[in-house]
Order: sequence, then structure tokens, then C-alpha cells
Amino acid sequence: MKKIILIFLVTLMGINVQAQEKKNKNAKYDIAVSGNCDMCKKRIEKAALSVKGVKSATWHADHQDLHLILDETKCTVQQVHEAVAKVGHDTDEIRAKDEDYENLHTCCTYERKQ
Repeated sequence: MKKIILIFLVTLMGINVQAQEKKNKNAKYDIAVSGNCDMCKKRIEKAALSVKGVKSATWHADHQDLHLILDETKCTVQQVHEAVAKVGHDTDEIRAKDEDYENLHTCCTYERKQ
């Protein structure tokens, strides 16, 4: 009888853990990304879309934000932050490396926050 109760409890715990890990296949996020022009827009969107699982990426210069739709079973928002920072654009979570920022075209160099 004790074994049956133990098996039942372990099964319930396993079901509970699986229910908590449910991920959205069409999760929407907005992240702040610094940039200036249409060249920045193309570069930022291309970097975001290079992350497997990102379905849509649209950057708006007037708001300095990137609207994302992604499949959380395939990628994370953190991966998008990293990809965008790697091409030279600061996000609200990751600052681009100085050498990546310096590789930007002169019209794309934005005022960096300290």
C-alpha cells in the first residue's frame, strides 16, 4: 500500500512540474534597442530574426523598441538580446561590446547610456 501511495505522489509531482513549464509558441515581447536609422532597423531586425524561434521582429526608431513574436519552446528573449548586442546595438538588458559598437556605420552611432 505504501508503494502505491508513493508512486501516486511521484506521479502527481511530475504532472505539476510539466504544467509549470508550459511555454507559449506565440509569445509577444517588447525590448528597448538603441539605434538611429533605416540601416539600424534592418540590422536589428535581421539579428533578431537570426535567432531560431523568432517569428516576427519589428524595430521602431521613434520608440526605440523592438516588437517580437517568438516561440518560447525554441528560444528565449535573452538570446535575442544577445544577438542584437552582437551586431552593435544596446538593449535594455545587454550593452553591446565597444568593438561591435565601433563597427557601426557613422550614421548608426547613437548616444550610449553609461
